[in-house]
Amino acid sequence: MVENGLLLQAKGIDKQFAGVSVLKNVDLDVRYGEVNALMGENGAGKSTVIKVITGIYQKDNGQIYIDSQPVEINNRQDARKNGIAVIYQELSLLPALTVLENIYLGQEITKLNFLNRKQMRINVQELIDKYSFPLNPDDTVESLSMAKRQIVEILKALSMDAKLFIMDEPTSSLAQAEVNTLFHAIDNLRAEGKSILYISHRLEEVYRLADRLTILRDGENAGILEKENLSYEAVTKLMIGHELKSIEKSGSKKKREDQYLKVEELAYKELLHGVTFTAYGGEILGIGGLVGSGRTEIVKCIYGAIKPNSGTITLNGEPVSRNVRRNIRHGFGFIPEDRRKEGLIPMLSMGRNVVMASYDKIASYGLISKHKETKSADKAIKEYDIRPNNRNLAVVNMSGGNQQKVVVGRWLARSPKVLLIDEPTVGIDVGVKSELYRMIEELSATGAIIIMVSSDLEELTKVSDRILVIHNGRVFEEFTHGNVTQNAVLLASSGVHTKEGRAL
Repeated sequence: MVENGLLLQAKGIDKQFAGVSVLKNVDLDVRYGEVNALMGENGAGKSTVIKVITGIYQKDNGQIYIDSQPVEINNRQDARKNGIAVIYQELSLLPALTVLENIYLGQEITKLNFLNRKQMRINVQELIDKYSFPLNPDDTVESLSMAKRQIVEILKALSMDAKLFIMDEPTSSLAQAEVNTLFHAIDNLRAEGKSILYISHRLEEVYRLADRLTILRDGENAGILEKENLSYEAVTKLMIGHELKSIEKSGSKKKREDQYLKVEELAYKELLHGVTFTAYGGEILGIGGLVGSGRTEIVKCIYGAIKPNSGTITLNGEPVSRNVRRNIRHGFGFIPEDRRKEGLIPMLSMGRNVVMASYDKIASYGLISKHKETKSADKAIKEYDIRPNNRNLAVVNMSGGNQQKVVVGRWLARSPKVLLIDEPTVGIDVGVKSELYRMIEELSATGAIIIMVSSDLEELTKVSDRILVIHNGRVFEEFTHGNVTQNAVLLASSGVHTKEGRAL
């Protein structure tokens, strides 16, 4: 251990992609025997700086130090040699193998060219006992909970003498009991003098674990808070940059209570528990919450893309089908979060993509009218200002913003009664965002029911007429537009009730 107690220092890190700066003079350090949490909104640069530290990306400028000595980390092997281990959400274990076999995979101990299973087992058991991990070397990984699988990853890193453990959203798919198991393991590592860089969106976890908190905003350092200075207000202000008051919306729209979608006691696997709410025509109902809280599953259940375990969904008092095709015919539309994988057929033309949800309207006796298809595509391209104005262009060659306009335009062309939107503006520039918001507002003004899931706090507070915040698979708090701030939504997403909201 060095005199200043710093294991890792990253100084003045710059990184660009295609001329766009994603990291700008970022400093990050981790002391021996501490948990330093790394936070920031989506797109703040958290993942990029981690990938630079672990050699997945090459920095453009700056220097990394281990024990105050400059090092070059150009790949994962370099990171491993310097005692850095990363535990991702997507684990790298082989389920059919045992804990022991996974830990020593690729680094087996041999004796006279034979596997020395006895020595490997002794080593693994010593590590398990030293850190009080709830594991048995002979358990198969597929029999373990997600939390215990993550502890196997930790054991694997310990067997390679890792000093710094980088954990990227490790609790996103864990139940509370599993979270407690993982936190106990982290406490043991810290007590042993190991260091943890903990990336999370969950404020309650940061307050439970962190000795320090480093916050990034727009690819730059926004601030560092020591444990004694942590407060919800200080953290959210640094993440957002400022306290935004509620944004006034036009009063020209009217909620239509004769048009309503009702969700009652909706449950799905371990992700949703008794979700109940009503969305009305003429309003945009925003759904906020942390990644993994169950927001996407709510809209997919409504659309029929996944089947709930229990609960009812009705439109104007009539049961909603659990069949996607039937729901589309009855006026439902769905804009998915991942437009490239779920919203588009990349190698098809823009024209085909924009009309594919309307073939039932432009077909006669099962045959598609080429004339009607072309006319419908040209109308949508013009009306929604999709660029370039070329219906034959493969959608894969378009910008992200115009790809999203294709997906939005596809459903708006059907004048849906219910439009479900999941993360409408991820990866889209400000100009296109404004156009998409206008399209959504105009559809809402016709009396359509719109439910919008978003991680963008400004988007939620600006566009939504009402906001439901989901926490741990339940509707936790409700905000009306006149009493909502980004700060309040962020706190509710982390399980903290606010005076602005209505607890549910």
